[in-house]
Amino acid sequence: MLLAALADRDPELGAHSCDVADAATTAAQRLGLSRRCVAQVRLAAELHDVGKLAIPERILGKPGPLNPAEWEIMKSHTEVGARILEAMPGMAPIGALVLASHERHDGSGYPYGLRGEQIPLGARIIAVCDAYDAMTTQRVYNRPVSPSEALARLRAAAGSQFDPIVVSAVCAAIQDLLVTPVRSSVETVMSESLAASLTPVPHGTLFA
Repeated sequence: MLLAALADRDPELGAHSCDVADAATTAAQRLGLSRRCVAQVRLAAELHDVGKLAIPERILGKPGPLNPAEWEIMKSHTEVGARILEAMPGMAPIGALVLASHERHDGSGYPYGLRGEQIPLGARIIAVCDAYDAMTTQRVYNRPVSPSEALARLRAAAGSQFDPIVVSAVCAAIQDLLVTPVRSSVETVMSESLAASLTPVPHGTLFA
């Protein structure tokens, strides 16, 4: 229902979530994550923008740069999304990934300024995939760049904005998807992701 509400609010945002999820899934597999953790990453990637349901349209669809006050409202979407998910049974691990999906490797992200391995691995994967898709799709506030240019920018930001190991995995995953796009059916993805999200996660893991 959350995915449907997101797509209904903004069809482009819905498509963006699916594309980020595809790349994140392939990258998580390349990094050797278990099937359960891969499914958690996919579900969190699909829902990483769910907090934008609470962002006013005048900000979400603004064609120009946001002013400082608007930017503070926009940044709140990770916390709003996490609260929505954490209120649902079994979804706390997914909410934790959504909450940290805009943290940066160098500690300059939000909402808490986490750095390096303080950031859950799933959130680090989503951050890179999110940035790639944002660069390569038309938005009201920017023009898209080519896939090769976007990949070059990701590599240039490795070690500052992004985890270098994750960047390597995501770039390889995206190149795989560009050659052979693979999209699981919505029913299969949702059932596998939900089943994984309901599985208890040991305290202290990267996904908890």
